[in-house]
Amino acid sequence: MGFLSPWFLAGLAALGLPVWLHLLQQHKTTPKQFSSLMFFERRTQSSIKHRRLKYLLLLAARLLLLFLIVLAFAAPYIRHSGVFATAGRKLVVVAVDNSFSMRVGDRLARAKREAASILSSRGERDAAQVLTVGATVHALTQPTTEAGELRAAVESIQASDSRSSYGELARALRSIEQSAKIPVEAHLISDMQKTSLPPAFSDLRLGPSTHLIVHPMADRTEVNYAVETVTAPKSVFDPKKARVSAVIAAYNAPAAKRTVSLLVNGKTVGNKTVDVPRNGRAPVEFVGMDANYGFNKADVRIDSADALAGDDNFYFAVERSDPRRVLFVHEEGKTRGLLYYKAALESASEGAFVVDAVTSNQAGNVSPNKYGFVVLSDVGGLPGAFEEALKTYARGGGAVLVAAGPASAGRLRLPVYDEAVRESRYASRAGERFLVVGAMDVTHPVLRATGRWENVKFYQAIQADVGQGRVLARLSDDTPLLAEKKLGEGHVMLFTSTLDNISNDFPLHTSFVPFVEQTARYLVGAEVRPSAYTVDSNVELRSEKGLGTVEVLDPKGKRALSLREATTAQSFLLTETGFYDVNRANERHELVAVNADRKESDLEMTPKETLALWQGTGSQPAPAGTPEAEQQQNASLWWYVLLAAMLVALAESILASRHLSAEPGEA
Repeated sequence: MGFLSPWFLAGLAALGLPVWLHLLQQHKTTPKQFSSLMFFERRTQSSIKHRRLKYLLLLAARLLLLFLIVLAFAAPYIRHSGVFATAGRKLVVVAVDNSFSMRVGDRLARAKREAASILSSRGERDAAQVLTVGATVHALTQPTTEAGELRAAVESIQASDSRSSYGELARALRSIEQSAKIPVEAHLISDMQKTSLPPAFSDLRLGPSTHLIVHPMADRTEVNYAVETVTAPKSVFDPKKARVSAVIAAYNAPAAKRTVSLLVNGKTVGNKTVDVPRNGRAPVEFVGMDANYGFNKADVRIDSADALAGDDNFYFAVERSDPRRVLFVHEEGKTRGLLYYKAALESASEGAFVVDAVTSNQAGNVSPNKYGFVVLSDVGGLPGAFEEALKTYARGGGAVLVAAGPASAGRLRLPVYDEAVRESRYASRAGERFLVVGAMDVTHPVLRATGRWENVKFYQAIQADVGQGRVLARLSDDTPLLAEKKLGEGHVMLFTSTLDNISNDFPLHTSFVPFVEQTARYLVGAEVRPSAYTVDSNVELRSEKGLGTVEVLDPKGKRALSLREATTAQSFLLTETGFYDVNRANERHELVAVNADRKESDLEMTPKETLALWQGTGSQPAPAGTPEAEQQQNASLWWYVLLAAMLVALAESILASRHLSAEPGEA
């Protein structure tokens, strides 16, 4: 027997406590009244009787209780034979890699044959379980001894577009070992791709009762060329100016010339030849594309006859539309903000936006539904019907930018943002007489490319409640400068200063133009929607539950959501390469392009030394000639010791109650 925490045995010194308590109880004496002691003879009384222990059974129970508590904390265990504990049984786990790289040649077919062979050769009493390994591990069966069920599970395995993760497999094996309570023999059937390893080797740790056996389905690293990345505009307004750039990569491949083609809706619109260096990358760029109005299916392809054909093209979606119209609402006579905002937006967006300006008095006759987003530039009052229309527009997926200035200070609540206005903050006349930006969330798409707004002076800002909104920038006195709040399916942004050069000098700085451009792109959704996604990523379907029905068609044209999911799902997992058609709850249509993770394109194999180290983190097989019954395992006794301590505690309570009730009678 051994102890996992032997230092707790020092607590055995506490066994002297019950003995001391029992001796202390012997010196209890009751004084008696007597007139005089002069006739009594002085003598020494023996203390042997006082040092004699009483209630030996109770004392033994207390000593045993303390001993068992200390023993439980020391975590005792015994070494035993694995066969004795498990009656010779084990769980055989067959994990088949069905990731994107297993499409090379007949790797997956050979993997399925290998899995069937392993299952047929297992012991009669051994249960088995079939798993598939991708970005996540999927259990095709529960542990079972039914050969037919296991065989059907192996035959049902199909190649996926996911990437494989050995870290996820190790985590799954640790969980299986804890629930199985018997030794686990895990068989990994894979191409042993190096990119499947986790960043930290500790993530590959196996349990003490898990023995890993690897079955490589590749004997060498294959040559592969791939379209690694594509950078394309999400929206196109002038097809002749559209630019599409791509990177062609060579993995374990010699230098070669490759023909790169740009296709839009299945039609080739451009061809170029590039020289790809050995194990290197080559860029290529196309200018102009023949895109139709609406969403277009586009991809970049190479003429490659390599081992993995699935990465020879890269899908992306492009939307062609007329310039987005922006409604700019301002107070009558205050056109300085319009001048700066319109000049910045039209100069930076290459004709992507057209600004329509109206005064707050004229806004009552305008419907916001035909605009990409609406800007309220320091308006003191709005027609009630127009403000309600703006809120409905935002809840349905629209966007509003509210710039608050001196006119907004006279309102009790901000328009559309609908939070209380506290006061108008002016910079102190003493000192520098202006405020600067103190903190910014540069991870937000609006602020990511606008710089830090250094040297921008703010003379006036509105102090308003942010509510449930997210503060993106604050002034040096902690006043919120830029905030965002969700409103139904849309959102409202609040800028607590003006867009002119009166309350601040922001329009005179170089950061103003990128701020206007990025804000516009964010509000119309151009920065939220990428031109292409990666397999195993999620696409957002709705921002709130219960808002309409969503329809998703997969690349095969089949419905990807059940009726219940169509009304409740907030996101959708993309599992296939190709194009998904998404019709959102706010009636907005979107074409989602999906590609396999290009880490799967690198077919370099994991070194044998690394695989041996991984196998070494688990249990090792018995040496040749050693009977399996001689394999030793650790069995914890902690629960048994704790149960014994509970029983002794119950016995001690009964004995103590009996003796304490007997003492008054003896007296």
